[in-house]
Amino acid sequence: MKKVAIILFLVGLSFVFYAGVQLKSNKQSEKTALVHAHKILESSDITKPPSHLSFQSGQTIGVLQIPTIGKELPIVEGIDEDALKNGVGHYTGTVYPGQKDQILLSGHRDTVFTGLDKLKTGDPIIVEMQHGSFTYGVKDTAIVDGNDTSIIHSTAPNEMLILSTCYPFRYIGNAPQRFIIYAEPMGDFE
Repeated sequence: MKKVAIILFLVGLSFVFYAGVQLKSNKQSEKTALVHAHKILESSDITKPPSHLSFQSGQTIGVLQIPTIGKELPIVEGIDEDALKNGVGHYTGTVYPGQKDQILLSGHRDTVFTGLDKLKTGDPIIVEMQHGSFTYGVKDTAIVDGNDTSIIHSTAPNEMLILSTCYPFRYIGNAPQRFIIYAEPMGDFE
């Protein structure tokens, strides 16, 4: 019985070690992508948004700032696992800031979007891209089923920023729901 307990303890310890290595690796990838995003923004010439922006999956495209919870995160194109290891993913089927429609950004609840549930109505969310800096204010939140894709739809001519992550936040394993934040433009960038 003592050998079984020791074996189980070692297996459990190896799982914890593996999870720690994965978390550290993801954090390093996120940090590298953020440095790259800042270089892109520093070298860009801010003009009116082009009518057609195009990025490759996994490409770093900007920076997401959520001051209320102290987050500064790289935005990458796409929402596949490889993209989400580097930061917040932009859902390719939606537009970019300044294009007067829906922008959907997704991220993991246990890495980039920890603390997202602390946001309140009116809190600012800033998206910086090569074509400008765009500030949104939280309008509402919702919890939807994990398979619910009804949140992805055109909002034209109104611009709406949607942040999406798994829910509940402290759930172990694949969470069954999604936590959604709806934010509208603040100020005038029209």
